[in-house]
Amino acid sequence: MSALARIAARDLARAYAGGGVLLPLIFFLLVATLFPFAVGPDARLLAATGGGALWMAALLAALLPVDRLLAPDAEAGVLDQLALRGISEEAVALAKLAAHWLAFGPPLLIAALPAAALLKLDGATLARLEMGLALGTPGLAALALMTSALTLGLRGAGALAGLVMLPLAVPILIFGAGSLGAADNGGLKLLAAASLILVALAPFAAGAALRAGRE
Repeated sequence: MSALARIAARDLARAYAGGGVLLPLIFFLLVATLFPFAVGPDARLLAATGGGALWMAALLAALLPVDRLLAPDAEAGVLDQLALRGISEEAVALAKLAAHWLAFGPPLLIAALPAAALLKLDGATLARLEMGLALGTPGLAALALMTSALTLGLRGAGALAGLVMLPLAVPILIFGAGSLGAADNGGLKLLAAASLILVALAPFAAGAALRAGRE
């Protein structure tokens, strides 16, 4: 367990030191800033559509660091060394999933506050948005990790990652945006279930992909 904690801490420190945390946040806030220019200054229209725009921005922000989740360690031979030390690929994937979410999820929740103000979201909608992002960002982080493992070592992995991840993220996007309505109708529960399934599957899917790539 201490080895996994060190892996997660190293990845988290690398994300903060290398600016990997800032890029998704800047992208997220840019979407919130530019969206009113696209749909106009109508506050009612912004409030009706802004939440969905922020969910799309969160999905794309989760995709930005995909090519840096596993590739640096694979190129440096770190993943091979961890395997030689008897640390399973699933355990490594779990540690990297935790680090990725800590670098991406909580900062996104904070950035959602000024983004919601820019899009004229009321307090109730903002509360549902924050709750949805808290439940959904672990699932987005899990999808990013699985996509990174599946595309590791492939030419044009960055473009391919988008083609792989975006269709798989549709349920989280639908449930997340659907939970913003006044009549939630269980959207948050469905979002939590989808996110939990992805988090549970991600270490095994990523571990199998890493073993297949090594063999």
